[in-house]
Amino acid sequence: MLQDINEISDGKIYGVHDMVRVGCSDCEGCHSCCEQMGDTVLVDPYDCKRLETELGMGFEQLMQSCVGLHVEEGLIVPHLKMQEQTDTCVFLNEVGRCSIHAYRPGICRLFPLGRIYEEQGVSYFLQSGACERGKTKIKVEKWLDTPQLKRYQQFLAEWHSLKKNMQEYLSRLNTEDEKKTVCMMFLQIFFFRPYESGRDFYEEWEERSILKPQLAISQEVLENPARHKLENKSDVF
Repeated sequence: MLQDINEISDGKIYGVHDMVRVGCSDCEGCHSCCEQMGDTVLVDPYDCKRLETELGMGFEQLMQSCVGLHVEEGLIVPHLKMQEQTDTCVFLNEVGRCSIHAYRPGICRLFPLGRIYEEQGVSYFLQSGACERGKTKIKVEKWLDTPQLKRYQQFLAEWHSLKKNMQEYLSRLNTEDEKKTVCMMFLQIFFFRPYESGRDFYEEWEERSILKPQLAISQEVLENPARHKLENKSDVF
């Protein structure tokens, strides 16, 4: 893994207390990282709750305006949409600034850093050539600008592991109907089910992740998909 990282980075691995050269003068006059991103700006449950709370929308409403779904190694996951006419992020305003900067997704906060997931936790690397404006050094934790960073990093590691386990589970299923049933349960548990705006996200995450969908999807569920089918959600596939 380190060899691959060396090919796309400055060769260093950073912790949250390290200084890294990502300072960009508040991106003044630049929004290159908000263009032509396709389906790569992923939205995780933490991002989803922040968007729902700040925009006053449920996940279904987000899907109608700013969030799309795509398949990633067999698993259906959400991402921010690009505008069809300009191929820029739907949240980029008329003067080229982020209209949700205070609660932008973690992928946006991270850039131009990348994440490394290891047994000991999450660490970071600087992507080579990803941002031409990164000149001054800033502490990683300040750059990420995320409350309760330690708990957030723990969530990221758990979410990454959960997705990988789900993808491995899906690869062992025999039919497309089985895979769709599993994906629908995954989306229902972590996205379509509303998050409570006044409640601590990490408490909700613990409750939902306890369900361990990659282990709890029994043969009974797969044999009776109609019992678990989301109403009017067949079009997400």
